[in-house]
Amino acid sequence: MTRSASATAGLTDAEVAQRVAEGKSNDIPERVTRTVGQIVRANVFTRINAILGVLLLIVLATGSLINGMFGLLIIANSVIGMVQEIRAKQTLDKLAIIGQAKPLVRRQSGTRTRSTNEVVLDDIIELGPGDQVVVDGEVVEEENLEIDESLLTGEADPIAKDAGDTVMSGSFVVSGAGAYRATKVGSEAYAAKLAAEASKFTLVKSELRNGINRILQFITYLLVPAGLLTIYTQLFTTHVGWRESVLRMVGALVPMVPEGLVLMTSIAFAVGVVRLGQRQCLVQELPAIEGLARVDVVCADKTGTLTESGMRVCEVEELDGAGRQESVADVLAALAAADARPNASMQAIAEAFHSPPGWVVAANAPFKSATKWSGVSFRDHGNWVIGAPDVLLDPASVAARQAERIGAQGLRVLLLAAGSVAVDHAQAPGQVTPVALVVLEQKVRPDAPRRPHGAAWQTGCSATRSVPPHARPGCPSPSPHRYQRP
Repeated sequence: MTRSASATAGLTDAEVAQRVAEGKSNDIPERVTRTVGQIVRANVFTRINAILGVLLLIVLATGSLINGMFGLLIIANSVIGMVQEIRAKQTLDKLAIIGQAKPLVRRQSGTRTRSTNEVVLDDIIELGPGDQVVVDGEVVEEENLEIDESLLTGEADPIAKDAGDTVMSGSFVVSGAGAYRATKVGSEAYAAKLAAEASKFTLVKSELRNGINRILQFITYLLVPAGLLTIYTQLFTTHVGWRESVLRMVGALVPMVPEGLVLMTSIAFAVGVVRLGQRQCLVQELPAIEGLARVDVVCADKTGTLTESGMRVCEVEELDGAGRQESVADVLAALAAADARPNASMQAIAEAFHSPPGWVVAANAPFKSATKWSGVSFRDHGNWVIGAPDVLLDPASVAARQAERIGAQGLRVLLLAAGSVAVDHAQAPGQVTPVALVVLEQKVRPDAPRRPHGAAWQTGCSATRSVPPHARPGCPSPSPHRYQRP
């Protein structure tokens, strides 16, 4: 088992008590969602209900209940929205990415399972196959540890974790074993933030609803003079009683209110909610259906849908001033061959440069999320590192600006550089000399152009056009051995 220097026997009881007192425990505050009362008020106290409610009270004041049947529209308009939004609230309140897992927590008082809310900052939590990561942390021990983050990122393939790598709450251990130190607990953990974001209510902007409200506002200004004129006409022209005059006035005003438009709009939204529910989609507010109907372009990508679980090298740009006798192809092939546990980027390099020169390895530094680079020292061919340009380069350098320009096109960029010290040295990588930029992109499925068309057909949309993967800026050719010098 690989053990980092920071691995400890865990916190003492005094340290745990101190962190609990400081509020650094894994207590997740209750998510703030709309209450049932707020939902009821939002659906009952609407402009259309206010207009119909006033007219209903006028009719009831005359004692004629049969003429107040239009008041049922108030109930219908309110119930349709309330039922759906209360159901959505109940579903969101139950949303929990972290379930009832009981992590194995290591402390100086002993190692035992504890509930998730007993975990505090800096606790050491042990992991085994099938265990859930309950808080964010940093790996301190690992033995072929692989984590499934598909619930959080959508990536289907397990990710190998080394000492120093970060793990996110909500992920699962697929294989291997290890331990990690809790670095973010409570509402600061990734899963807690994700759940809070999913359950957050945002008022949907609805042009249809706003348009109906403008019509109702205009009609409201007309109802008062129209009602007074009708009463005057009935009392002083037809000489009927006040009750009959009031009923005739209400009978004249109710058809002016577009209650049918509001009711049919609510019904149409409700039908859309039901259909989306059959496709496992939750709608918090009825007008969200209109927002979805107004979507012009849908951009989607997920591993296994449009792309495959892997990357490819689409370009290697050699940089001026490197002055090295080793060819870039040989260096990349040697680095890939020396990596015993390559990540997705190194696997892509190994596929593109699959003829290693057979250089003898003197020292090896595996990739770590904390440093964002890996490297190899070869016996007769110097020290080589490959990693994130923003970590290895001066931000003001020409190479850094060039890497930023390529990265802005949605491509992944790695810097190949020569180091001044051995990669296992305490000051590694030392002063680096940029040699080349390695540009990678996600592998696109051969049938990817057909998939958006199929999804569009199922949802009643039309697909516009498909763009070949090599037609994007930065990857003008599908050949993995394209070299370019500035």
